[in-house]
Amino acid sequence: MQYNTVITGTGSFIPSLVKTNRDFAAHDFYDEQQNHINQPPALVAQKFQQITGIEERRYASCELNSSDLALNAAREAIRDSGVDPETIDQIIVAHNFGNVVKHTIQTDLVPSIASRVKHGLDIRNSACVPYDILFGCPGWLQGLIQADAFIKAGVAKKCLVIGTETLSRVIDAYDRDSMIFSDGAGACVVEALPKNGSNQGVLASSVLNHSNEEAYFLYMGKSNFPGSDTRVRYLKMQGRKVFEYAMKHVPSAMKACLDKCGIDISEVKKIFLHQANEKMDEGFTRELFKLYGHKTIPPHIMPMSIHKLGNSSVATIPTLFDLVRKGELPDQELHAGDVILFASVGAGMNINAVCYRI
Repeated sequence: MQYNTVITGTGSFIPSLVKTNRDFAAHDFYDEQQNHINQPPALVAQKFQQITGIEERRYASCELNSSDLALNAAREAIRDSGVDPETIDQIIVAHNFGNVVKHTIQTDLVPSIASRVKHGLDIRNSACVPYDILFGCPGWLQGLIQADAFIKAGVAKKCLVIGTETLSRVIDAYDRDSMIFSDGAGACVVEALPKNGSNQGVLASSVLNHSNEEAYFLYMGKSNFPGSDTRVRYLKMQGRKVFEYAMKHVPSAMKACLDKCGIDISEVKKIFLHQANEKMDEGFTRELFKLYGHKTIPPHIMPMSIHKLGNSSVATIPTLFDLVRKGELPDQELHAGDVILFASVGAGMNINAVCYRI
């Protein structure tokens, strides 16, 4: 029997601590050469918002770690799907830093985040395999691609795929790029459902990697603050190079995914993009439509959460999808039979895309 890979439930956990751009007005910012940026911090934050579209972001409270966020999102996805947790074959958790306990400088990855989620769900089934993947911001989408491969290979029938991150624990407060990042978690349950003439579920995927001069566009480096302890490392980004790389490669990866399943862009109802930069995402969509010879973009085709939630890395797409799927974003809704496109880009540098029919 042939099966479709179908998302039967989604969940998300959005931390309660709101950090607005006004909160950065008292910060001192320094550049990569540790020179003080001689502009009022409020002006720096204002320019940041104009470039990225981010007005505010969410940070996890001190007592919560990435595994806690993941567990909360997982529970919601399981409730939404109605599956028995004991029947889950794979727990795939995408993240980049594991648990970084507040006010510490170490990453805690033993046991894995996925094992902690399985423990938190009290799953006793020893055949349920939990594991983590590190794939930069496209990690959750890569987890979905892997779950689809396992299902179509007959290895698994039910998978729990989670993206979770607490980037607020690894950012340099003196680096203006730090204002981009946030915390959150999103999850989905995917199941193998008999085709029986249905074309619901994952239709195709595409994955790219460029790890030559692009490999260190995102990296861990010292603080921008002069005299800081060089042994303590923070998440750093060559923003301009990331932007240029993404604009060059992401639209073509999205088209390659659509071409694999013979879907024209005119059939796509929604495009769910990694929420990293509003202008970049708008650029992806514009360039994708140009590849098909279209000059105009349909309204409401690109849901956005970046304005209020910031860039929570692997959590941005599953969180956004959960919000739209449950009717929690204005002017955004999904209907049975809709074709949607997921796409993400991030550290590595990695790009992936998935075409999916609701």
